[in-house]
Amino acid sequence: MKNIHLQYFAILREFRGQNEDSWETTAATAGDLYEELKTEFKFPLTQKQIRVAINGEFSAMDSLLKTGDEVVYIPPVAGG
Repeated sequence: MKNIHLQYFAILREFRGQNEDSWETTAATAGDLYEELKTEFKFPLTQKQIRVAINGEFSAMDSLLKTGDEVVYIPPVAGG
């Protein structure tokens, strides 16, 4: 199991009900983790609709995760 620190923004924050948390997972990649979270919290967006940053750097969904990583899923945001 890996312990991952997560941050949520915009619609993902609304569905999760908080800004951040720690998550125990066996997910190998950022994409696997997103699918796990999507199932758990009913996130409405697909992987193709969001970006991911790992430890402060934009990354691919197939990037491998390790314990202690900070993962941020970034949904599209409309401004006005």
